[in-house]
Amino acid sequence: MIMTQVAYQIVDTPIGQLLLATTERGVVRVAFEGDGFAQVIEDLGERVGPCVAEPTAQLETAVREVSEYFAGQRREFEVPQDFSLSTGFRNTVQRYLSSIPYGSTQSYGDVARGVGNPKAVRAVGSACATNPLPIIVPCHRVVRSDGGLGGYGGGLSVKQTLLDLEQQ
Repeated sequence: MIMTQVAYQIVDTPIGQLLLATTERGVVRVAFEGDGFAQVIEDLGERVGPCVAEPTAQLETAVREVSEYFAGQRREFEVPQDFSLSTGFRNTVQRYLSSIPYGSTQSYGDVARGVGNPKAVRAVGSACATNPLPIIVPCHRVVRSDGGLGGYGGGLSVKQTLLDLEQQ
């Protein structure tokens, strides 16, 4: 694997601080405070390339779009995404998630059917749980078939906050 430089910035949002990391290909990681920023930076350094806290055009775009999202001014992210931290079925699911419209939800079963593997409901849950790009790749829009929240890496209160934001 060819190593690439990773630019990152920690930004304040209504749900707490987020670490946004980009490569020249796009956003490679969005991390919640609970993920442990130091550990995330170390992991990115090992899996993607050396990390630097320097602004790049790609990083500035990601920060601006996330800020616009939380201000209710953005419904879709246009910043390119770098899916190099995901492979196989997880990658397929994570790429599918952006097709779930802003302000709506799909069940884990709906997503499984959407990616052509209707029996892979648990694997869809695993793909959502390991999504390296939460918010930008909206795994928060995936809920249980009974309408329950299911799980969320940032915590269920954060998932509910994101869903509420999209209902305004």
